[in-house]
Amino acid sequence: MKSIVLSSVVTALLIFGGCSSKVPDADGSDASTNANAKEVSGVTTETVSTENSVISSGSVESGSDSMSIMEAKLESIYFEFDKFDVKPSMQGKIANDADIAKDASAKYNIKLEGNCDEWGSDEYNFALGLKRADSVKKALVAQGVDASKITMVSYGESNPTCSDKTRECWANNRRVDFKLLP
Repeated sequence: MKSIVLSSVVTALLIFGGCSSKVPDADGSDASTNANAKEVSGVTTETVSTENSVISSGSVESGSDSMSIMEAKLESIYFEFDKFDVKPSMQGKIANDADIAKDASAKYNIKLEGNCDEWGSDEYNFALGLKRADSVKKALVAQGVDASKITMVSYGESNPTCSDKTRECWANNRRVDFKLLP
């Protein structure tokens, strides 16, 4: 009997309490003083309101722009079929990526994403993708990149860049990609 009364009270509170229709302001100021565009210490932010949400976008002088620029300079490392050792032809890319990663690791973490072609079982490809990411991590650490700033993930065959049934396409899917994380 007590559980029925308790559940009835909780249900009534949820129904009658409802949710507030007022969207809270992100900076805590009163909504009447909030303008659509404001400048705070040299940073311009714009606030766009929709029915159910507030979306803010800002420009910071060395924020996500420099992260995306650094990330675009990082080159993917490609592997041979069923292999996870870094090819001699990829050593130049590793050296270039290591130089960029050393600069980036001061501000950002580096995520290595191991990928495979469609050949092999899912379990095998996830393991192979992780081994490929680990090989690139070891090569970067040997070049002086801080190992504590590097994380690894394997996508196996689930993140292809190409879906054609050709050798060239499969070769493009056997890779390790770089992502920078704040």
